[in-house]
Amino acid sequence: MSMEKPPPRPEPEGCLTAFIRIPVRIVVLVIVVPVRMVWDVLVVAARAVDRTLLRPAGRALRRVVETLVVTPAAWLFRYLVAVPLGWLGRHVLASLFRGVLLGATWLARAVFVRPWVALWRYVLVPVVRYGLVIPAAWLYRSVLTPLGHGLAWLCTRTGRGLGWLLTGLWRYGVVPLVRYGFALPAGWLHARVLTPLGHALTWLFTGLGRALGWLARAVFVWPWVALWRYVVVPVARYGIAIPVAWLWRRVLAPVGREVVDALRVCWRIAGYISRAVGRAVKWLARNLVGRPVAWFYTSVARPVGHWVRDSLWAPARRAAAEAGRVARAALSSARETVRQARRDAWHALVGGARVTEPGEPVVASTRTLGSTTSASGAAPAPEISLRKRG
Repeated sequence: MSMEKPPPRPEPEGCLTAFIRIPVRIVVLVIVVPVRMVWDVLVVAARAVDRTLLRPAGRALRRVVETLVVTPAAWLFRYLVAVPLGWLGRHVLASLFRGVLLGATWLARAVFVRPWVALWRYVLVPVVRYGLVIPAAWLYRSVLTPLGHGLAWLCTRTGRGLGWLLTGLWRYGVVPLVRYGFALPAGWLHARVLTPLGHALTWLFTGLGRALGWLARAVFVWPWVALWRYVVVPVARYGIAIPVAWLWRRVLAPVGREVVDALRVCWRIAGYISRAVGRAVKWLARNLVGRPVAWFYTSVARPVGHWVRDSLWAPARRAAAEAGRVARAALSSARETVRQARRDAWHALVGGARVTEPGEPVVASTRTLGSTTSASGAAPAPEISLRKRG
């Protein structure tokens, strides 16, 4: 079971902390409230600009760029670069590369492979086989093997004799000479002379080094150590470190902590005040501007707009459309009249048969029963029977 470390206890507040807390918070609140209100206004304005201007502008700009730049560029790249290059790569470059590869393969085989194969097969193999291998095998089997057997027997016997001779010389000549002529005198000299002499020199140099070290410390080290320990450290500790630590712990740290706490608390209080002011401004704007404008729009502007649309704009639009149709009909009739007058003048000047231009068939006037008909645009015809017309 793990032992949790208890939370540190808060240090007791002194009279200086309680004395500076309320004035600092009042001053900071007076300074922070306008800053917080300006900050909230800027935040609201930035959100409104982002929501109503930047985002629609960004979407419109993206659509314009996609429509005017990306789509045409993609289409041009596809049909002017990708498709021709793909066709060229599939039909031209592939065939060219295949032909070049086949030609290079045939050329490499003809230049680098076939001559060396022929040289190996018809020159090197016969020369090596009949000029070296077969004579070397006969020489090894018929000459070198018997000669080797004889030399091996001779070397074996000679080696055994030399071994016996060297063994006796080493055992009864070299070993006694080295042991009794060099090893035993050298051991006695090391044990009786060199070792005591080395111990004496070691003790002498050790004592001399200790004396020199003590003298050097007494001259060069201990005065500075005493100066550091008994002068510099007390002055730095009791003259600088302890007063600065006391000043930081008793004055600067409480003041800084209270200033930070006051900024945090006053920023939160300023947020509440700014929110309350914003709600009050919103309520005033809604009751002084929004509701009158909404009432004016629903009670005055909308009925007036509907009356203007139904009583003035619609009849004026219908009258304008009718006038446009009448004007188009008048212009068409005037053009037909001018065209007919031009044909008649040309026929009078040139002569000849009158050439009629193809046009709409002429429809006979609608026959009516006197003037009591209701057909519009129809001329009344005389009421004469067919029998009287003969």
